[in-house]
Amino acid sequence: MTILSVQKLSKRYGAIQALREVAFDVPQGSVFGILGPNGSGKTTLLGIVMDVLRPTSGSFQLFGELPTAAHRRRIGALLETPNFYHYLSAEQNLKVAAAIKGKGEADIPSVLARVNLLERKDSAFSTFSLGMKQRLAIASSLLGSPELLVLDEPTNGLDPVGIAEIRELIKSLAREGKTIIMASHLLDEVERVCTHMALLKKGQLLISGKVSDILAPGDIVEVRAVAGTPDITAALEAFPGVQKVRTEEGLLELVFTQRETRLGELNEYCFSKGIILEHLALKRKSLEARFIELTEN
Repeated sequence: MTILSVQKLSKRYGAIQALREVAFDVPQGSVFGILGPNGSGKTTLLGIVMDVLRPTSGSFQLFGELPTAAHRRRIGALLETPNFYHYLSAEQNLKVAAAIKGKGEADIPSVLARVNLLERKDSAFSTFSLGMKQRLAIASSLLGSPELLVLDEPTNGLDPVGIAEIRELIKSLAREGKTIIMASHLLDEVERVCTHMALLKKGQLLISGKVSDILAPGDIVEVRAVAGTPDITAALEAFPGVQKVRTEEGLLELVFTQRETRLGELNEYCFSKGIILEHLALKRKSLEARFIELTEN
């Protein structure tokens, strides 16, 4: 089932085109990352989905249907910096949030336990670390057991410990079957947490799909011949599947057009050409490298 289907969404603010005919699908049970630098349109897109903003053109569906207020009640959202009363406890703040959202208070203990804050339920919000504040905001989004979570920059402003806490929480929620849409400008977080992604740049969609498929084009293989070997670049460029050969930190990197490169065959090929390798290693392409390729092209 497709939880969210975005169809040629555009949004203009006067002369500024914030979104330009963006289209992608979010599968049920996925952790879907909306990736892009600041100003790429991520928050605008989530604002449209949550009915905070109106699109200039285009449409979208939630749970396979045109969106209604009933559909949005099935969504838990964190769209901005947590905004709680500093003098109230965690439990009291969630009671306020539940009343505003029209949710009952019965599941407050369970959502506090879910984000590992049950023991601090009576502590004032002002005593919380940034990571704890963010976890309380996610607890608020979990009130009513929503099927879909929409999180805008959930690790924004956190230190490495706080980022790790939120990362593990998102992973555990995904294991429970929640569908999660997460906007982020942090490449590493998307690569570690998300199963699917869409990459935006200046309001335009560059690519979308499974993270594994987006990273798939091209293995990178590192090689170095024994000392004294003449230049082997031309011989390596002739090996089947090699797209280009480049120098990186004293090694030659072979960029392939596809994955699953057989290192044994490459080693045998080099040996047949009189090339003895002292270093041969597969280096999977990172999301950062793929991001640079896509945005530069």
